[in-house]
Amino acid sequence: MGGSDHRAGQPDPGPAVDVLGVPVHPVGLEDLLDRVGAAIATGGPFTLTYANVHVLNTAARDGRLTRFLRNVDLCFCDGNGVRLGARILGRQLPHRMTGADWIWDLAARAEAEGWRIYWIGGEPGVTAEAAERLRARHPGLQVATDHGFHPRSGPEDEACIARINAFSPHIVLVGMGTPVQEYWTEERRDRIEAPVVWCLGATADFIAGRTARGPRWFTDRFEWVGRLVAEPRRLWKRYLLGNPVFLLRVTAQRLGRPQER
Repeated sequence: MGGSDHRAGQPDPGPAVDVLGVPVHPVGLEDLLDRVGAAIATGGPFTLTYANVHVLNTAARDGRLTRFLRNVDLCFCDGNGVRLGARILGRQLPHRMTGADWIWDLAARAEAEGWRIYWIGGEPGVTAEAAERLRARHPGLQVATDHGFHPRSGPEDEACIARINAFSPHIVLVGMGTPVQEYWTEERRDRIEAPVVWCLGATADFIAGRTARGPRWFTDRFEWVGRLVAEPRRLWKRYLLGNPVFLLRVTAQRLGRPQER
């Protein structure tokens, strides 16, 4: 993984916005896909992920996750809370890019360019169903899938990496939730031969219809509310406690106070 060490032949991601010690790059979707395409053209390695309030709150208590987020080649904004945090800090980030939205643009670009995608994550069958829905709209898409509940070491883990490399993907999508997907990627990036490895969270659950999102006009502004309504017992702490804590942390950063680690 690259961090501030910019890869030869890769476009400079531009000045990042430091949000709670994590550099969030101000890129839009077209620019993001162009950077992925450039990484594929040069052979990588290129590792990218996203930042939202949950990710940054988790990183505030998890030094390993913070190091991962600092060392990837590109970290983009996936949440209006992070955009608000940037504004509090006197900076601007483009509109948020959440996986359930950009996955369709990625599928279209991959179909047109002939990029092969290996998508790992989710419960057994969920990512395969999500991939079928992508192929229904983009029949030329080359995508293989696997679930995200393999042992973290030993023969089954080795077999999983072997399956990924045998497919010769240009992009490996990793959707296991934070911080599992980041740890998984960090531990295996040197063994994955794909030019691009991309963490994308629970996108498969949305595309497969296992988790409801609500209408686009609402999710663009208040997606966290929809997720809270859909899964209140699991997510109430993340949003009802996590959102105010995040804003307090960002305000403390703006005022120059030390951040909790």
